[in-house]
Amino acid sequence: MNSFLSRTSSWVLALFLAVAAPALALAQTATVTREGVAPGGAAGATTAAAVTPTGTQGAGGGDAAAIAAGDALFKNNCAQCHAVNDKVVGPALAGISKRRPITWIIPWIHNSAKVIASGDDYAVKLYNDYGKQQMPAFPQLSDNEIKSIVAWVTSQEGGANATTGGVTAGNAGAVDGTAAAGATASAGGYTDILLIVLVVVMIVLVVTLAIIANLMKDVLQGRKDLDGRDVEILDQRFDWNKLYQSSALRGIVGVVFGLVLLYAGVQSVMAVGLTQGYQPTQPIAFSHKIHAGENQINCAYCHTSVYKGKSANIPSANICMNCHSQIKTESPEIKKIYRAIERKQPIQWVRIHNLPDLAYFNHSQHTQVGGIQCQTCHGPIQNMEVVYQYSALTMGWCINCHRETPLNTKGNAYYDNLVKLHDKSNSAVPFTVSSNGGTECSKCHY
Repeated sequence: MNSFLSRTSSWVLALFLAVAAPALALAQTATVTREGVAPGGAAGATTAAAVTPTGTQGAGGGDAAAIAAGDALFKNNCAQCHAVNDKVVGPALAGISKRRPITWIIPWIHNSAKVIASGDDYAVKLYNDYGKQQMPAFPQLSDNEIKSIVAWVTSQEGGANATTGGVTAGNAGAVDGTAAAGATASAGGYTDILLIVLVVVMIVLVVTLAIIANLMKDVLQGRKDLDGRDVEILDQRFDWNKLYQSSALRGIVGVVFGLVLLYAGVQSVMAVGLTQGYQPTQPIAFSHKIHAGENQINCAYCHTSVYKGKSANIPSANICMNCHSQIKTESPEIKKIYRAIERKQPIQWVRIHNLPDLAYFNHSQHTQVGGIQCQTCHGPIQNMEVVYQYSALTMGWCINCHRETPLNTKGNAYYDNLVKLHDKSNSAVPFTVSSNGGTECSKCHY
């Protein structure tokens, strides 16, 4: 009896280890939480360089280069209101180079209001035909950049994909974030199912073992040829009272209970001020999934200072009305924007990402100079119906990013000498933000 139980227990333990080992390994690699993207986790990946109005001077140097630059410029500046072959907020742009000369198009894009005020017949008619909706001015675009946009529009005329869709330099990060989110979520769901199956299998094995042990005990109790040692094993009973009164057990339980309380206390203290996962209800049900995801509106169109300011500003109601004076005007949520404008009151958006005053953070330094994608800190924003704080945004989280993320030094003469000095002393290690003093206290606290 004793040897039978011993062999059975060994078999159950071996089976458990065989099933549990791969499950635990998979759980460690595939579990998906909302803790955020690990800073520097994609440091080795090649990021597409977004073409911005300040980085494409002289793009018209060649047809292919001009069209490529125009593609990115169109999606960053024009796609919110225009498509090539379809009317959106503004007219379809197909044939624009035939309808108007480039000498008219350039000043129109720079400042359409000035062209209308000059009395230009075509400009006035266009303004009236579209409900006197004022086109935003783009004085930051150079003449060559506008020519690049026109060249791209011309190349897309009559094409099936000449709308705002597709993967470009401007939205590659968003598309990658969507694919990664889908893949990791699928792996996480598979892991959950596997762990549930494992638990069920273990429960069945334990119950089966107990039934077998009781059956064997009943069989053996009916036998007359058992010696004294076998009878003693069959008749033995576990003394729960003795176990309960054991001072050793009480000590172990007390220590474990104390450690649990200590751990819970430390965790609660460390969590003071942390708002990861914070998802407040906003006064207007704005969906980033619809705007940034499905319609691929560039972040900088609404958050106008995202590449040039210390903070990414909340858009004013006027920016919303650039589109929604024509689109979904009867929507109850859009009517809230109308009421805010009529009352001359700002929309009371609830701030989600909020760093303490003691920490200095410059948004443009990360997005414009560092080339950091929005999803690195804000997560798959293009998939969020309601925005929540995706990353921890703690001091440790930021420092880890500075330690692991290589600096974007390409094309920036400021870093040339620093890179040379770094390569001479430690060429085997990437030139990270930390290598340039990015973990010094005074960088963020002064």
